[in-house]
Amino acid sequence: MQKTFDAAEAEPRLYAEWERRGCFKAGANASRDEAFTIVLPPPNVTGSLHIGHALNHILQDILIRWHRMRGFDTLWQPGQDHAGIATQMVVERRLAQEGQEGRREMGRARFLEECWAQKTASEGTIIGQDKRLGVSCDWSRNRFTMDEGLSRAVARVFVQLFEEGLIYRDKRLVNWDPHFETAISDLEVEQVEVQGRLWRFRYPLADGATYEAPVAWDVEGNPTAFETRDYIVVATTRPETMLGDTGIAVHPEDARYAGLVGRHAVLPLVGRRIAIVADEYADPETGTGAVKITPAHDFNDFEVGRRCALGLINVMSPRAEMYLADNADFLKDAEPTPEALEIDGLDRFAARKRIVALAEEQGWLDGIDEHPHQVPHGDRSKTPIEPFLTDQWFCDAATLARPALEAVREGRTEFVPKTWEKTYFQWLENIQPWCISRQLWWGHQIPVWYGPAIPDKSSRLDEFMAIVEMPERREVKAFCATSFEEARAQAAEYYRERLSIWGFQFTVAEDEAEEIGCALIEEHSQLDITLARDADVLDTWFSSALWPFSTLGWPDETPELERYYKTDVLVTGFDIIFFWVARMMMAGMHTMKDAEGRPEVPFHTVYVHALVRDGDGKKMSKSLGNVIDPLELIDEYGADAVRMTLTAMAAMGRDIKLSISRVAGYRNFATKLWNAARFAEMNDCDPRADFDPASLNESVNRWIVGETARVQATVDEALTAYRFNDAANALYAHVWGVFCDWYVEFAKPLLTSEDEAAREETRATMAWALDQALVLLHPIMPFVTEELWGQIGARFGGRAKPLIHADWPTLSPTLADPAADLELGWTIRAIEEIRSVRAEMNVPVGAKIPLVVTGHDPAVSARLARTGALVERLARLSGIEEAAEAPQGAVTIALEDSALSLPLAGVIDVSAETARLKKALAKLDKEIGQISGKLANERFLEKAPEEEVEKQRERLATAEAEQARLQTAQSRLAEIG
Repeated sequence: MQKTFDAAEAEPRLYAEWERRGCFKAGANASRDEAFTIVLPPPNVTGSLHIGHALNHILQDILIRWHRMRGFDTLWQPGQDHAGIATQMVVERRLAQEGQEGRREMGRARFLEECWAQKTASEGTIIGQDKRLGVSCDWSRNRFTMDEGLSRAVARVFVQLFEEGLIYRDKRLVNWDPHFETAISDLEVEQVEVQGRLWRFRYPLADGATYEAPVAWDVEGNPTAFETRDYIVVATTRPETMLGDTGIAVHPEDARYAGLVGRHAVLPLVGRRIAIVADEYADPETGTGAVKITPAHDFNDFEVGRRCALGLINVMSPRAEMYLADNADFLKDAEPTPEALEIDGLDRFAARKRIVALAEEQGWLDGIDEHPHQVPHGDRSKTPIEPFLTDQWFCDAATLARPALEAVREGRTEFVPKTWEKTYFQWLENIQPWCISRQLWWGHQIPVWYGPAIPDKSSRLDEFMAIVEMPERREVKAFCATSFEEARAQAAEYYRERLSIWGFQFTVAEDEAEEIGCALIEEHSQLDITLARDADVLDTWFSSALWPFSTLGWPDETPELERYYKTDVLVTGFDIIFFWVARMMMAGMHTMKDAEGRPEVPFHTVYVHALVRDGDGKKMSKSLGNVIDPLELIDEYGADAVRMTLTAMAAMGRDIKLSISRVAGYRNFATKLWNAARFAEMNDCDPRADFDPASLNESVNRWIVGETARVQATVDEALTAYRFNDAANALYAHVWGVFCDWYVEFAKPLLTSEDEAAREETRATMAWALDQALVLLHPIMPFVTEELWGQIGARFGGRAKPLIHADWPTLSPTLADPAADLELGWTIRAIEEIRSVRAEMNVPVGAKIPLVVTGHDPAVSARLARTGALVERLARLSGIEEAAEAPQGAVTIALEDSALSLPLAGVIDVSAETARLKKALAKLDKEIGQISGKLANERFLEKAPEEEVEKQRERLATAEAEQARLQTAQSRLAEIG
């Protein structure tokens, strides 16, 4: 065996061998009827994996490897997501950097070629990174959300929901990203605090109306003076939208404006009469109590407009430029000034400046106030979003949400930790119609084709001919189908029914130019009809909502769908509970049914892992320069160290503070394991087929067998409950502490003993215990364990199976031997306590000191006879004596059944140690006082970042622990006198 484990050489070699042998394939190593399925949350094809992906994929890999070794028919389904808006952004940015034509210049077909090239490059990068992590997906089944099979599934679900009336087209306000020129969902909007302004404008009242406006008040808030006004003051943070105002709202109980309700004001610059309406949305205590209403540019105003029957006027283009001159809705019933029309085509923020300047010049600017407020931005473009009135496709999410809510309430799907169920419920209980259309090019194009609507048979021929010959008079007929062939068949039936009465022949074709056509040829005897496909694509989350069943071959009834659906556990981050988890629940339960026809949940458990932060608890970001690349860590420390670090720190509900020193520490752990295996090899400790862990004589060997059985039960219990950190930490403590530190040291005398039976038993036991450790560690640290498994096996002709397919142990609790546990447990406690006192008292490392045992019974004496030599060697003692009383000048350690006394009076300088401890404690007292004061300061707790508060709490806990340790040492010094 080599002196050290070369991760850089071994990891790619081992992974290639696993793939060559088909170790990851669905059903590999299956020996039982149960299936276990996980679908990998598909990474976006926008680049590479980050440390959050690494944590997510590692935790899934642990579950998969654990179940595979236990004989489950295991499938880990991998794949990637096309990530519509994110990928389109990456490609457009790259094209700009390369000096190529933009998307609009090159056209849809060429741009999609660029997107597919991005997908190919990123997909290869992502899979390569996953392989570096040791991810054991069934790569032969890799899927992509826009591959042919998944695209067919998307079209089928869309058509089904459309036919059921759960997908529909509607004109509504949406979050509009002017950078990408597309609708985005509420979940893709982030609120940004800005130092804005509040502009107050005077809108003149129409028809000579006036009212008495209060201008002075007494101490109780009652008006004491009034002035007559022929205008009403409204306030806005967005002056550019005023050009689309269609009303002013006041509260129904606001006495100031009671006489104006039902009357009108005249919109400055525009000349449009706008109604003054009563609506509770207007707050009498805020501003002037009068609110301008722009239904086409504000979500709250949209609802007021709907309640009060106000018009909707969109005054912006998709690029957030003012759209006025050719805007029929804007011009209707308006008399815009030349200055207003000059605003046409300006960017919205340039228009804002121009409108404010005009208001000041013309005297209708009432005032300006500083006004910090939240402005919604697109999370991808970082551009302020615009509430925008447009035709979009919507899904009736409220109807789909009801079964998804019930499934979690009834426990058919459970969240771990359970606290995340509240987040899930809160969102689904308040869910709004889901805007599923996006004005992008990269994505699943909506499976709807449009043709000219034809009047029914009761219409006159001249009416029909007018529609044919005048395109501007045509209405549109939509045909929703999974393919153009199906849409053409629907269209043929539709047109045949309506055209046969007039004797027309017709053809139906698809127009690549996306234009609806209807042309007469051959003297009105032949009608050529062209259908145009809807140019929009679906929201990325629509296709990924189908992931658990579309990846298994649905809508075909495949063996994989029958075998592996429903899937078992979904491992995901909390940030996509809304985006993805809820939508998979909705889509899965609506589409998939069990044998009795009841809605089937897509998974029985949702494990929500925490966020990976930097070592100071800060969220990682490129701007902060604290992003940790998992591949760089692997290059430096090996994949096993990265995997063990993230797993050991993945405490449920607690964010991970990832420091490089922790990764280095777990690399040392792998080295410790490797060195233990080399020690076993040097002492001829080879596995034996006839080894029986229940038939051992030596207490040391019975003890390690019991410890191994205990840690196996702990790991199984922890992984069953998704307490990954408990499993990792239990294995760390067992391998490093129990096996490497204690058992190896305890076994050394036996391995060199002249008692052949004891020697051979210990060799066999050490080989067995090492094998069990490799098996139990494998799901977390697959590479170093597989390498050791193979090298150990090579000494006796090879193993029957690679470690990845080794049988998971099921050790009986009866293997634990109480007598051996008592004896070795006492020995370990004695050694640890003596070592602790040596460290606390500053005893020189090389100094050997005596030990006096008192207050004990014959059982302890017998135990000392068997293990005293171990205590003496490992605690660096000059000898062990038994006595009735402790000697003078000794530090005493109390155990359950005895007392251990260490005469230190002549070994250490008591006065110097007393002074050292006093100084150290004074320094700690000062530090603890400062930190406690800071944490007691309410202002600090309110203002400081969360990670800084947590950092101070950790500093306090560390200082208090050190204080307690030094106080114990101080007390022991007092014993010496």
